[in-house]
Amino acid sequence: MSVLVERDKGTGVAVVTLNRPERLNAVNLDTVAQLSLVWRELRFDDTVRAVVLTGAGERAFCTGIDRSAEVPQPSSPYSTDDPLIAIGPKANDLWKPVIAAVRGMACGGAFYLLGEAEFVIAAEDATFFDPHTTYGMVSAYESMYLALRMPHGEAARLALMGTAERMSARRAYEIGFVSELTAPGGELTAAVGCAETIAGFPTEAVQGTVRSLWAAKEPTLAQAHARAPGFVALGNLPPERQAELFTARRSREFRIR
Repeated sequence: MSVLVERDKGTGVAVVTLNRPERLNAVNLDTVAQLSLVWRELRFDDTVRAVVLTGAGERAFCTGIDRSAEVPQPSSPYSTDDPLIAIGPKANDLWKPVIAAVRGMACGGAFYLLGEAEFVIAAEDATFFDPHTTYGMVSAYESMYLALRMPHGEAARLALMGTAERMSARRAYEIGFVSELTAPGGELTAAVGCAETIAGFPTEAVQGTVRSLWAAKEPTLAQAHARAPGFVALGNLPPERQAELFTARRSREFRIR
């Protein structure tokens, strides 16, 4: 299974784990389907009152879409299907609080998930970056999530610098994108501890608060997402050219700030 779920009925916390460490927890189409199913199952599980989302292994939380995934696209230049648009909890109508525990790399499509988490706890060795521009792709949906979670200049720098630069966990903490730093390996324990506390509060009040917080930015995100397909269709290089740039990636160096 590319997505694992562990439920603790005693605490009311479920831990959802992206389980493709050999692929740096990149998301293929099977993972997309499993995530959507997991979020919808958790909607109906009253024993689960808070959720922690993490990635298996030490190298990555998630590195976005698996490059081997083949995503059929309509021929119309006015519409582009995004395979990751429905992988997050909010996209699947889950209003139970979700806390992300990040270690290692979080990049590209990972921001669909981080953008729909209530808050992020990260290990000190975590890094954040968005490779889209390097490979001739528009960072549309990812940038829209980032723009709602960090100062504009930071979101713009992360998205535009591509693979040349990675944001450190420390910098992410300084700008408020990450709410807590831990020693490597401690991020999951810290996230579960927060989830257990929240799960101990009255459910209706917690979920109403989650919904209220999201309502403050939901209209903006919906309007932005409606325009994203056009940006992608206009700005993306042809797939074969993207593949060429991706193949050459190993020769590139990056800095961590």
